[in-house]
Amino acid sequence: MGQDVDRTRFSRRERQRYRAKVQRCLEALTTMLREHPFAEDDPMTGIEVELNLVDGALAPAMTGREVLRAIGGTEFQTELGRWNIELNLPPRPLPGDQWRHLEHELLDELAVAGAKARDCSSSIAMIGILPTLERNHLVSDSISADDRYAVLNEQMLAARGEPIHIDIAGGDPAGRHAVAAERFAADFETIIPEAACTSMQLHLQVSPSSFPAYWNAAQCLAGVQLGLGANSPFLLGSRLWAETRIPLFTQACDVRTVELRNQGVRPRVWFGERWISSVLDLFAENARYFPGIVPFPGDSDPISTLHEGGVPDLDELKLHNGTIWRWNRPVYDVADGQPHIRLENRVLPSGPTAVDMVANALFFYGLLRVLVEADRPLWQSMSFEAAEENFSTAARHGMDAPLYWPGTGWIKPDELALRKLLPLAHEGLSRWGVTPAVQDRYLSVIERRCVTGQTGAAWQLQTVAALERRGASRAGALHGMLERYLEFSEANEPVHAWQLPGPR
Repeated sequence: MGQDVDRTRFSRRERQRYRAKVQRCLEALTTMLREHPFAEDDPMTGIEVELNLVDGALAPAMTGREVLRAIGGTEFQTELGRWNIELNLPPRPLPGDQWRHLEHELLDELAVAGAKARDCSSSIAMIGILPTLERNHLVSDSISADDRYAVLNEQMLAARGEPIHIDIAGGDPAGRHAVAAERFAADFETIIPEAACTSMQLHLQVSPSSFPAYWNAAQCLAGVQLGLGANSPFLLGSRLWAETRIPLFTQACDVRTVELRNQGVRPRVWFGERWISSVLDLFAENARYFPGIVPFPGDSDPISTLHEGGVPDLDELKLHNGTIWRWNRPVYDVADGQPHIRLENRVLPSGPTAVDMVANALFFYGLLRVLVEADRPLWQSMSFEAAEENFSTAARHGMDAPLYWPGTGWIKPDELALRKLLPLAHEGLSRWGVTPAVQDRYLSVIERRCVTGQTGAAWQLQTVAALERRGASRAGALHGMLERYLEFSEANEPVHAWQLPGPR
């Protein structure tokens, strides 16, 4: 939710007006998709990376506001937690060696931010869930002071009517990095557990007519993305899923009571329930199924703006869309007076390194292109339920997840990538016009990760296990692991090459 809202109380009349305005925005968007030109130039990409701040003891540093003031630029902004900041890199096209330059820009921005963070007695950590978080960090005082977060917290808790309940049981002890299952369960009086989840968000601007194919393809790939990119195995000292961020974010933003869940009411963090044929399908579902969390109706009328020859901002639709957290989300926006539609991919965690994140992104973009242009779309051979099951199974088991893939059957994500997907990703990037050198640099990172079986999650699990075998407590092992993690991450060495602790 990017818009600022300056109050936490809304009248019944405002809620009614807000619902009507969302519907009015939908009507305007329907007309625009039929009659108004949208941006269809060379597709632009974007990347957002959520970051953690840690202090000298590697505990969360509540210095986000101070670090942002020290940085002073517009590329960084606040996040829900005071120990979080977010980096937004400017949009750029895919062709040529643009994403090689993006890696350099990402490293430069992180270096500047890291230096300013050190001036505030902090360091930056790119990781899905900060492993040194403790219960005493997840309190109301840890929420950033921005009005929008106070509004979101107040309204989500009011909608739920009871504390936020987190209950995550660890994955089954199976696979190449087998460990005993653990469980975490606790109640929280605010939505602050959401701030424990730090992600990388990928954007791709596409034409409205091609958006359904891109969204369907992204849904097919979500399980593969998680299996190869998991980086969040620990929460508050407990060893849980390979990508614990997925169930944690889902539960932290769940405003349903138990009774509403039992009735089948949809969660606001949502994979979806069907393939789509229009981008309107998603916006209409959002309006149909979800009440306004921040029902702030503006004064402008989007249909009047259209009739006057303008391009409406559709503020209420965008505000509503920003409080429904689909893992692949549609985005409407206006730039330089022209509307455009973007696909926002929210599946992947932050980190472990800049090179790993760029590799994850290009693997995704390359596969999207091939799947969208296939003679027979993959989603015609895969049920939506199978895609969702792949997503949840990969979140739980990471590289050891058995995924269903049409024409292949059940297969682990590393074998699927090596046998089928990496060649397709190369082909897709070639169609985007990405240079062979850039393809080789980043897709070889994915290849070596598959060969070694070492994701960020796998490295974290094995490192903590090794330190515990040496006699460290869980807290000590997590601290020691994070210390090594930060060294390797800052060196920008791909995670597949990170060394594990040897015997003492």
